[in-house]
Formats: sequence, structure tokens, C-alpha cells
Amino acid sequence: MPESTKISRRFMLTAGAGIAASVVSANVVAGVASLTPENPEGPFYPKHKQLDKDTDLTVIQGHTERAHGQVIHVTGRVVDEQGQPLEGALVDIWQANTYGRYDHEDDPATAPLDPNFQGWGMVKTDADGRYSFTTIKPGAYAVDSNWSRPPHIHFKISRRGYHELTTQMYFAHETLNENDRLLLGVDEKVRKLLVVDFQHRDGILEGDFPITLAKVT
Repeated sequence: MPESTKISRRFMLTAGAGIAASVVSANVVAGVASLTPENPEGPFYPKHKQLDKDTDLTVIQGHTERAHGQVIHVTGRVVDEQGQPLEGALVDIWQANTYGRYDHEDDPATAPLDPNFQGWGMVKTDADGRYSFTTIKPGAYAVDSNWSRPPHIHFKISRRGYHELTTQMYFAHETLNENDRLLLGVDEKVRKLLVVDFQHRDGILEGDFPITLAKVT
């Protein structure tokens, strides 16, 4: 990997780790450890609008081919601190493709782009607070010679009357989780809330990522 790539990723991601750690620690001290922990947005949130932002990221409207990689189905339920469902919460996800590259002009990685991978999707939760996405398991990528980021999906959840949450979802049983600086920056007591154990069903990996938001007081 070119040295410029290493510096760019290392600077952006390491800077976010300290922020995440301080926020989560505050949440634990405040006695609200049931809240979904924050994790940094990272440098690759999409800058430009795209026509297709639906819940199936494996197919782009107008394309005849599907995205490369392992198809996964991510479901979840957005609730408040009392476990009540939050209807109409906007769930926004973005991620790298199966090769570990974002379709983003600031990503200096040399891994291939996938012209058939949507990379970004949005949906509002239903009356029971539920959401779902069909996507591709993202690839890992090197930040520097001592750190490779494990597969992860970025989430941003917002709803009027609640604090907006930006976080990341990780995959269980990934060796790279053990040394990931952003995952380890989350307090150990709530770290497991960001890690999902996906299971194979009919050739698709399925996993549930529940989300709890804090009400604005």
C-alpha cells in the first residue's frame, strides 16, 4: 500500500478513536450502558447524492449484474431506552465493497471498485421500529503496516426527539476485531453491542443489529 494511503487512513481513523472512547465512557458512567455505543463516522461518508439508495445494495437500478461478494441480510429494531419501538427513524448505512474499497473520491485504496455495488442505502423504520438491508459483506483493508480494519458497516440513525447516533457494526469471529483500534476504543462493557453473529441461511448470511437511541431531554 502506498505510504500516502497509510497516512490518510491512519490519521482519519485514529483521530476518531479517542472521540469514540470518551463518548462511550461517559454513557457508561451515566448509567445508560444499554444505549448503542457510538463509533466514528470515518472519512468516507458519501459526499454526493445518488439516485439509488434503496435497501438492496447488491443491485443498482438499471444494471443487469449483481455486486460481487457474499450476500448478507442485516435486520434490526430501533427502540428507546425503555425498549419501545421508534417508528420513522432514518437508518443510513454505507460501507466498503467486498474488496475493501469505498466508492468515494477520497478513498486512496488501490483495491478494485465494483460498478454494480450500491455502497450506500437508507430506510425508515416501520411501526415496530424494524429495518432491513440486503448488502455484501465488506472486505477488510489495511490502515498501516500494524493495523488492518476488520469488516464493518457504518450506521447513522436519526429521529426527531432523539440524539442522532453514528456507529459501526462488526462481524463476530473476525480475527481482526481483536486488534481494531476503533472497536477496542469502545468500553468493554458495551463493546459486544456492536458485534453481530451472522448465521448462514439458504446461502445468505443473516444477522440482527438492534439499536437503542437516547431521548433528547
